[in-house]
Amino acid sequence: MRLKEKLQQFTKEKRGLLATNYYNLETLHGVLRAASELNEPVILQLTQSSIDYMGLETAVKLGRASLEQFNVEGWIHLDHGGSVDLVQRCLDAGFDSVMIDGSELPFEENIKITQDVVQRAKAYGAHVEAELGYVAKLGQEHGAQGFTQPQEAKDFVEATGVDALAIAIGTAHGFYKQTPKLDIDLLKAIHEVTPSTLVLHGSSGVPHDQVQQAISNGICKVNLATEIKNIFMKTLQNELSNNDEIDLRKVFPKATSQVTDLVKTKLIMIKNYSDA
Repeated sequence: MRLKEKLQQFTKEKRGLLATNYYNLETLHGVLRAASELNEPVILQLTQSSIDYMGLETAVKLGRASLEQFNVEGWIHLDHGGSVDLVQRCLDAGFDSVMIDGSELPFEENIKITQDVVQRAKAYGAHVEAELGYVAKLGQEHGAQGFTQPQEAKDFVEATGVDALAIAIGTAHGFYKQTPKLDIDLLKAIHEVTPSTLVLHGSSGVPHDQVQQAISNGICKVNLATEIKNIFMKTLQNELSNNDEIDLRKVFPKATSQVTDLVKTKLIMIKNYSDA
């Protein structure tokens, strides 16, 4: 099933579709083992920094081969594409979905660059995500974000024809100094005026009941990245501080297993049984 159709299906069912970033073989397999054990679909995401680290072709082929190995329904998505050039490279490499992030641009420029990407993606049958409003990036003040406004969301989607829209309703990338509070009323208002799939970035550290409430009121795609990096590295640091093992094949699986446990918890949570 194409990603757009899956997202539409899950939105109607008030279920979330988890989108997880992967950084190497170990984090990728940790994610997919969880999805396989629960028989759940998953979106595999790559940022430019991960592409630079692994290499574009290697990263994509690794994702495809691993989806097949674990027999998981999944899609490969460019997360936070910062340029049309990067988007084009990813489309040429066979990505199922791409994100163009023009959220820090003026509104009209965000529309223009998104329109360009939507037109390019049509030739590949690829799904397109954009961002409107401002979700604070790592190292930036979380309070500096500008929440997405319903009328702007409506105008943006109508002007661009974008498939999915990442919105700012109270999240930020990275961990939080205080417990975040999602603006569910704002989410409801946005959901009422736009047909696009709504995306929640910065879900790491958001209380599960708030994520479920967001899914019940229009969010479908839920991004997860920071918690994966954190649990993987914390586990490695702990393992290496307690022994002198030099065989990475004996150390990495423990960190991979922790990623699997984390992702299983998230997959169960976003099925959103509370709304059943």
